[in-house]
Amino acid sequence: MKKYSIAIVGATGAVGQTMLKVLEERDFPVKSILPLASSRSNGHIVTFRGEKIKVQEATPSSFDGIDIALFSAGKSVSLELVPEAVKRGAIVIDNSNAFRMSPEVPLVVPEVNPDHIKNHKGVIANPNCSTIQMVVALKPLHDVAKIKRVVVSTYQAVSGTGLDAIEELKQQLKLILNGEDPVANVYPYPIAFNVLPHIDVFDDTGYSQEEWKMVNETRKIMDDDNIAITATTVRVPVLNGHAESVNIETEAKLTADMAREILSKAPGVKVVDEPKSKRYPLPGDVSGRDEVFVGRIREDFSIKNGLNLWIVADNLRKGAALNAVQIAENMVENDMI
Repeated sequence: MKKYSIAIVGATGAVGQTMLKVLEERDFPVKSILPLASSRSNGHIVTFRGEKIKVQEATPSSFDGIDIALFSAGKSVSLELVPEAVKRGAIVIDNSNAFRMSPEVPLVVPEVNPDHIKNHKGVIANPNCSTIQMVVALKPLHDVAKIKRVVVSTYQAVSGTGLDAIEELKQQLKLILNGEDPVANVYPYPIAFNVLPHIDVFDDTGYSQEEWKMVNETRKIMDDDNIAITATTVRVPVLNGHAESVNIETEAKLTADMAREILSKAPGVKVVDEPKSKRYPLPGDVSGRDEVFVGRIREDFSIKNGLNLWIVADNLRKGAALNAVQIAENMVENDMI
């Protein structure tokens, strides 16, 4: 089997570290791995397949001889270096929001729209973490009953912000439990024992950019601009694992049993839905797992064709690193590289 030279931009971050782990776990055909980051992380050490590898500063010349570049270092880095990587012959899978809504860039979740990958011109975008887990669960239902409207509220873990947020939550918990005042640097307010209805920046509509990402990305991935979507995105004091309360309205009737049957056969989905036995998806249970977990499936009796769903996934894996690696795997399997 052909092997590939892989660069990971943002290799010292939470998602970059998870990318290394996922590539190793899934035995991706790696010929060489090049961990890249900002100058601050130059010289740091990461481990891949038991080998300690020194992190290098990401520059345009870093991508000479690279087959696949996985980016997870933020929008500004992607805008600067993705064109340089493509110019040097690399195929880029970008985890930032720099290119997601560009018409010429496919926005891909392999369980949902793998056919879009072939349309790339050097760059494939990885969607927002909350969007990914939602569309994995919604697309099978959409195919059967056509979704007209989605109302989603998210409960997003601090790992979605990064390692600094994880550490800040831990420190705030210690301070509060010791009777001291918590210090907030990553978020505008302390996140420990708190809930913040604020992810990304707000615009003049009162929506946050995170909320618009869910609206616009869902329509693009599902290839349907007619789906009405509204979102409220919320940060919660959980280390890892995003949860979503999702209400959908469909054109055709779907009972809860029908939805369970459809989802039980859907790729990448695991149904955990026995509320009387206290079995439902929990962020604490899904960390380290690759599936999107769905439970609390029930009809919305306030409308004719409505369903409620509770969707939970590991945002660092399926919400970011795993999805990117799955895109690369699809390209390898279909001889696109």
